[in-house]
Amino acid sequence: MVTLADLQVRTLGEPTVESPLASYVEGRTTNQYYVAEGDRILMDDTLALIDARGVPREDLPTFEAGGPRARIFFEPSRTRAAVVTCGGLCPGLNNVIRALVRSLDDHYGVTEVVGFRNGYAGLDPASGLQPVALTREYVADIHERGGTVLGSSRGARDPGVMVDTLVEHAIDILFVVGGDGSMRGAHALSEECARRGLPIAIVGVPKTIDNDIPHIGQSFGFQTAFARAAQSITAAKVEAQAAVNGVSIVQTMGRHAGFIACYSALAAQTANFVLIPEVPFSLEGPGGLLAHVRQRVADRGYAVIVVAEGVGPHLLPGGEAAADATDASGNQVLGDPGRYLRQRIRDDFAEHGEEATLRYFNPGYFIRSVPADPADAVYCARLAQSAVHAAMSGRTDVVVGRRKHRFVNVPIPAVTKRAHSVSPDGDLWLSVLESTAQPRQML
Repeated sequence: MVTLADLQVRTLGEPTVESPLASYVEGRTTNQYYVAEGDRILMDDTLALIDARGVPREDLPTFEAGGPRARIFFEPSRTRAAVVTCGGLCPGLNNVIRALVRSLDDHYGVTEVVGFRNGYAGLDPASGLQPVALTREYVADIHERGGTVLGSSRGARDPGVMVDTLVEHAIDILFVVGGDGSMRGAHALSEECARRGLPIAIVGVPKTIDNDIPHIGQSFGFQTAFARAAQSITAAKVEAQAAVNGVSIVQTMGRHAGFIACYSALAAQTANFVLIPEVPFSLEGPGGLLAHVRQRVADRGYAVIVVAEGVGPHLLPGGEAAADATDASGNQVLGDPGRYLRQRIRDDFAEHGEEATLRYFNPGYFIRSVPADPADAVYCARLAQSAVHAAMSGRTDVVVGRRKHRFVNVPIPAVTKRAHSVSPDGDLWLSVLESTAQPRQML
């Protein structure tokens, strides 16, 4: 269980420099739109959850409010910042880079910002990668295209070597844009800086297309991703309806969390079955998926299935034995459940003397590489601004996010202890069941 102690943010020291934004925040009090600097944000949002903790009000778990402070730790004119983008691509990466550079310059007067290329590899001299100067001119139009101008990569590097690189380039603040593996790397960097007594702020901006980082509400790029995935689901329905006994399968990203599958299905409103890692199901038997798909086709003439990539590894050839393989980031190498289901459904129809027309869609890399939509672009800008405010005030080993419409600063260890996932008992999954009319259980 998360406690108040788990949510205490580390600082580099007492902020003694008057902030250029002091006039914006001084005298402002908490209201429904704003959280004052000295206030905190409750983790629990119902009376039942609060009562269940049985602790005094002052011991309830609360988050530090994000946003600018009246006093900051770093002297802007002498501050040098850096940005690194890690892991897979995600809509909005360039938006975040641009907003970080613009916020540092516009709000604080920090003009020296560099970008380390290709993820953490750029912080290792052995890679031979040189940092790039992130000037206002360099980032002026980068938000109009997908991907990241800094490049990215997976895999850890020696924290000691990376901190040596930060020292060599006189970096005071490092912004790490990445998912849970990248945040673990950021925590290791923060720990190494603390061990050496170096006043370097390490601040994370959460990026994961799977939306599986806890406590931060929603990661940037997620909305753009599920909107694009919804287009594939709509196309899948058209294909299925136009075929004899048409069955279309759309595989979305989602290694351990089914958020993209759920949200894209809800956006499209055309899926008949949604399969996610959090909800077990069987293929065989009268209550299994195959029987339900056959019945759906018999009743309506077609079926559309949305399946997350991390679904049912025990169902795939090789079973659990395949779960030992990992990629450079330590993530499990997944099978291809969509293709496997396509073959199993085809075989099942044949075994019952029927023919089915199968279509398979996998929009995964397409939805990662597009530019952010307007709503995500706004979120990217606000996340980046929040990250800059946290860093300039001397926060470190922290990740920024928006929780229930409030921007918060969260200690990195708190977001890497567990993964965020779809609750089978939550209202999101209930909405999916209502939308698809699929059985609550297929076992």
